[in-house]
Amino acid sequence: MTGQRFVIGLLSVCCRMLWGFVPRMIPVIVQRKGALGALTWFAANMPRMLSTMRVLGPMRTHLACVVISLYNSCGYCAFGHAYALELLYFRDRGQLFPLDARTLEAWLHLPPRELSERLRDVLSRAGLHTEALWVDRTLGLVTGDQQPIDGAEARLAHLVRMVGAMNRLANEAGVEPDQAHDPINKDSTVKHRHEAMRAVAA
Repeated sequence: MTGQRFVIGLLSVCCRMLWGFVPRMIPVIVQRKGALGALTWFAANMPRMLSTMRVLGPMRTHLACVVISLYNSCGYCAFGHAYALELLYFRDRGQLFPLDARTLEAWLHLPPRELSERLRDVLSRAGLHTEALWVDRTLGLVTGDQQPIDGAEARLAHLVRMVGAMNRLANEAGVEPDQAHDPINKDSTVKHRHEAMRAVAA
């Protein structure tokens, strides 16, 4: 148990530095995988995810994570990545993303075709028409209907495995959503302005 407490503390410090808060999933991952297993898992997956953020861009990466999490019916991960997507879109465009992360609960058990149609509609309204192609690429990989054919899809396939593992643990433990899984979560100005605009639009 001492080893697990140390690893929980270590991962908590890392996440607080990266995202500005300690995700509720940290103790769950350590308890389920053990101290060494959790450290090994994070070391194997987080650097590659951060690299994917740099290569594909944070919005495209979070969109893929939303798609994967909705397909796997994981409200915790879907919210964390959708909220990050909302904040990034708001920061970059000065307007609200058409989809409020809090409304995603009703999307958790949709069949792939309907999920694709709804996400395509949201992205079209957001002016992110190119991203609709990435929704279908991600769904094809998460359903197993296609295999990665290039470097970008290899990165998506890694997200399918990594986020899928998180989805399973979060669902098993019944973890409630917390905050945005992105460094933008530390930007209190963007968060407060976004919250105020959401309140006006409600």
